[in-house]
Amino acid sequence: MLGALVFASCNDIDEQFPEGGNYTDEQVQELNKAVPSRADAIFSGMFSMMAEPHAALGGTRADDFGFVMAALSLDAEGSDLTLQDNGYNWFSACGKLTSRNANYANPYIRYVVPYNQIGVANQVIAAYAGDNDEEKWRIAQAKAIIAFDYLALAPYFQYRYVDAADKPCVPIIKEGADYGSNPRATVKEVYEFILKNLDEAIADLEGYKRPDKSKIDINVAYGLRARAYLNMGMYAEAAADAEKALAGYTPATMKEMSTPAFCDINESNWIWGIAVTDGQVNADGYPTSSSWISAFSGDGYAAATVNVPSINSLLYKKIPDSDVRKGWWLNENLQSPLLEGLTWTDGKTGQSASGQDIPAFTIEDIKEPFIAYNSVKFGMKSGVGSTLNNNDFPLMRVEEMILIQAEGLAKSGNADKARQILENFVRTYRDPSYISTGRNLSLEDEIWFQRRVELWGEGFATSDLQRLKKPIVRFHGQASGKEDLGNFPAAFRFNLPADDPWRLLRFPQTEIDNNSEITSADNAGGSVPEPDSHGELLDGVTD
Repeated sequence: MLGALVFASCNDIDEQFPEGGNYTDEQVQELNKAVPSRADAIFSGMFSMMAEPHAALGGTRADDFGFVMAALSLDAEGSDLTLQDNGYNWFSACGKLTSRNANYANPYIRYVVPYNQIGVANQVIAAYAGDNDEEKWRIAQAKAIIAFDYLALAPYFQYRYVDAADKPCVPIIKEGADYGSNPRATVKEVYEFILKNLDEAIADLEGYKRPDKSKIDINVAYGLRARAYLNMGMYAEAAADAEKALAGYTPATMKEMSTPAFCDINESNWIWGIAVTDGQVNADGYPTSSSWISAFSGDGYAAATVNVPSINSLLYKKIPDSDVRKGWWLNENLQSPLLEGLTWTDGKTGQSASGQDIPAFTIEDIKEPFIAYNSVKFGMKSGVGSTLNNNDFPLMRVEEMILIQAEGLAKSGNADKARQILENFVRTYRDPSYISTGRNLSLEDEIWFQRRVELWGEGFATSDLQRLKKPIVRFHGQASGKEDLGNFPAAFRFNLPADDPWRLLRFPQTEIDNNSEITSADNAGGSVPEPDSHGELLDGVTD
């Protein structure tokens, strides 16, 4: 750290601050009035840094790309997403859960990125007096960003709110705080701070019309508060805010979901997303969403190294054939209906493959053959085989809000309405044959199943496991009575109980070195899971 004082490498942020940084808020505001472009740079930088390559470490790491990297890491630490253990996987620490090492770059990036953005958001708040609508709206968006950042930290450094409200979580960066001696706030204090920022943001975003979906409007702020309420176990409030967040939006249709997507911020079902510019990726396209998450990049890291993310086969087998989402992954025969109508042409050699021939198609140093259960969910904004890795990334979709609404209603005493909302969504937009009781799951587990399938690869897996107090289940051992080794590589094949202290992230060494209130004893319990351990565990969904 200190995260609040370490800023991303984009020029528009680097050039914001005077030497010494000791201006008062009033002086900053006067300077911004005299030089409006300065305040504009701070505000735009607050958003552009979200997926900036090499922003956290400033080097050449292929896994340093902000919140998208964090989303992939968090899903790779859970039950449902795996990459390969082949020596080219920059996320192997997540697969093995060695990501609890205080000296590793992966957990450091995930810790510092939210605090970096909090620091810039605080500068946005200081930059404006708020005496006109435009300034008021910018301050409100900065407050919402601060809430988003703490939601990117809190679920991973302590157990869930209902069990651990009074236990230590993460430090809060407040005006006047001594960053060298800043203790961990409790889980309750962190969420109170999140709600305070969101309450104020919602109050001030009324009437705001954003220029594009990378910015935060009142729908996004309601959606963030719905997430916070869900984490806190305030289910009726979560359902109410989710309904407000999805106002004006409809889910993507079955037809729209029958082709690789989730790569363009202008997709109609996105409420909020990260807009990746061509300029951000032209210098180095490897640390990007396209490179790591899409199977279809013509100059990507994953496709070239057999590291296209795969779904846990245990979960895949539970998806009905009538569900359009089953095509988001290749089956055991390397086929998917999403491939129909697609053609991959190599720009250098002119070689091409279409449809179901794409998985076996090989281009030296560009594309290795796909493997069973590889994802084809995420398309390429610039076209199949494009070398421009400029995919955007979804941060909030209408489908997530529908599922929050259903869960909130189910857990606040209105199961009938929850089931009606769930069945209407899935039957209309994903699976015409859907019946919510078809898997004989509890309503809670059925909603969780829908979240696991719908939001796969978007960064929700680990927070859901923590919030629902569920074990990590990657395989079924003989002791479970349902033996199935699944498709995780042997080194990543283990399960972990819900209350295992190894589930909690560790503080990076730089935070321990620079903040006297954080020590190596914080979040120190547990140990690296052994392969094939806890084979007796089941999660209630993939059983």
